[in-house]
Amino acid sequence: MFLSRTPVLPTPEQALPGRAEPEFVVPERHTVLGNPLLGPYPEGLEVADFALGCFWGAERKFWQVDGVWTTLAGYQGGHTRNPAYEEVCSGLTGHTEAVRVVFDPSKVSYESLLKLFWESHDPTQGFRQGNDVGTQYRSAIHTHSPAQAAAAEASRAAYQKVLTGSGYGTITTELLPADESRPFYPAEPYHQQYLDKNPAGYCGIGGTGVSCPIGVAKAE
Repeated sequence: MFLSRTPVLPTPEQALPGRAEPEFVVPERHTVLGNPLLGPYPEGLEVADFALGCFWGAERKFWQVDGVWTTLAGYQGGHTRNPAYEEVCSGLTGHTEAVRVVFDPSKVSYESLLKLFWESHDPTQGFRQGNDVGTQYRSAIHTHSPAQAAAAEASRAAYQKVLTGSGYGTITTELLPADESRPFYPAEPYHQQYLDKNPAGYCGIGGTGVSCPIGVAKAE
């Protein structure tokens, strides 16, 4: 689909219909952290959703953070119900590859996760990340509360300022609520903690080298 033209997000009418139920069962526990992948999660934990390119490498970035309780690779922001990986890669679902991060805010702040998010990819590339091209590789943050939305907006503004000063273009990251219109669909079992199962596997995640000033400076 993307070999002959620029990737384009499908409209709801153009998107594949998907299915009422997933065609696979998500593994019970995280292979690294040992905790359950699916909720309900213990009281006091919070959920954050990030998309920053191929979810294999992105998920590993977050499970390595102290205070993260579990992580889960999935699809978000599209129209197709319970999509399959091949459908997402076709560009006909509208989803991006995302990582759900369940964390303990008493041990790691949402702002710290935002800083890792921004610094782990190039958020100015639109429908691609490095050599990975397609709408499923676009950058996105799906927020779960007004506080998360405000923090994400502030961090984007702050990072745009330093990126511009370093010669980068406009941030294309989507900031959207993780509501019923944008559900998170877990990816197939083989995608979960892929780089733990395949240590020499493809990662594809790389940042700009520009530090995000969260906690250091604010956008003017």
